[in-house]
Amino acid sequence: MTDTAFRPFDNLLDEGKALATLRQAVAGADDGELFLERRRSEALVLDDGRVKTASYDASEGFGMRAVRGEVAGYAHSTEISEQALRRAAETARLAVGDGGGTLAEAPRGTNTRLYSDADPMLDASFAGKIDALREIDAFTRALDPRVVQVSATISAGLQEIEILRPEGLRLRDVRPMARLNISVIVEQNGRRESGGHGGGGRFGLRTLLDPAHWQDTAREALRVALVNLDAVPAPAGMMDIVLGPGWPGILLHEAIGHGLEGDFNRKGTSAFAGLMGQRIAAPGVTVLDDGTLPDRRGSISVDDEGTPSNRTVLIEDGILVGYMQDRQNARLMGTESTGNGRRESFAHIPMPRMTNTYMLAGTEDPAAMVADLRDGIYAVGFGGGQVDITNGKFVFSCTEAYRVQNGKIGAPVKGATLIGDGATALRNIRAIGNDLRLDPGIGNCGKAGQWVPVGVGQPSLLIGGLTVGGSAT
Repeated sequence: MTDTAFRPFDNLLDEGKALATLRQAVAGADDGELFLERRRSEALVLDDGRVKTASYDASEGFGMRAVRGEVAGYAHSTEISEQALRRAAETARLAVGDGGGTLAEAPRGTNTRLYSDADPMLDASFAGKIDALREIDAFTRALDPRVVQVSATISAGLQEIEILRPEGLRLRDVRPMARLNISVIVEQNGRRESGGHGGGGRFGLRTLLDPAHWQDTAREALRVALVNLDAVPAPAGMMDIVLGPGWPGILLHEAIGHGLEGDFNRKGTSAFAGLMGQRIAAPGVTVLDDGTLPDRRGSISVDDEGTPSNRTVLIEDGILVGYMQDRQNARLMGTESTGNGRRESFAHIPMPRMTNTYMLAGTEDPAAMVADLRDGIYAVGFGGGQVDITNGKFVFSCTEAYRVQNGKIGAPVKGATLIGDGATALRNIRAIGNDLRLDPGIGNCGKAGQWVPVGVGQPSLLIGGLTVGGSAT
């Protein structure tokens, strides 16, 4: 790190006084912490040959929490001072009162570092980033005369956190993030279609700005756009689906992952509540949430309560064996935190959230899975979707999909949506490919108004009996 590293107990707060104030806030409570954060980020967008956006954001502040039973008192401020801490402690205590709780044990310490603490924004100068965007624009346009518009985005940031716990434990994590995205619009015979590709992770911009990397990204964005030029209206009806590997795991994340977060199950609002130890998926289905993958977008060395990240098995060979837990829900459910207590920023309270959620590979040849489709859809790219956590019902739009008839991949289709529910989809998995792949590093997850970076992944999957919404043939 540079000399400008965020170390609030060196120049903003006296650690002893801050600890005393925190202890006053959590006296008689079950748990609590002081969470301090500084975040800096930038984004540069070149659109249609012009710099459209060049933004830089910086924020810092703290959040203080006191937890008793199901109740949590939380106060936050952008002013990091002893006076602000005292006000926050008084506010947090209002929720927990004068109860006789027993303070929970502190999380275990860890020296694990899953990513560098170097600032990715320093990997290139501002002028160098603009030059790179212009090179991307020129290269992509030269790939095909049908390209009429290119948009490229470079973004990077650094989040620095310190957590002080009432027993005196101090934890620190420095989290880099970088991302490159390219989108292309092509035109042919008066028809315009778009395609995009990108990714990133917890590493520097140097990797993403290597021409070998961004040229591959540009070619893939163009390929998707050209595929969509030839797309025909999607069929509608009930049919079997083969999902490609990697990013299609977003369906797994939304339709299943949220339902396996501890708070929804403790409250009985998840479609999977009360099913621990029971079969909820087809044999061979094993699903993990793993925040320990080096440099991945969804990885965290420690969560936002100070618990080390973990590799948590959620479904094993079709059997529900685990939930993702933060400290509060784990305590109320008589288990332990899995390192999934996450928050968007110092202004937000932590809750159980996913990190990198994926399904393990099976043994089937993906080509053979497609060959088994008599009349179905091969879906390899997804856009947005909606999910109801209480019943697992989902609707997802496909950004790249193909009609399959008699085992042969045919024309690409547009306007296809996949409709179903997570529990039924899990049970109707008929084949699991041997080609597990993680997404390229583009996931963001929303819950209760909070957004955090996540990862997804899966092998190719053959799922029977999903409803496809499209244009009826």
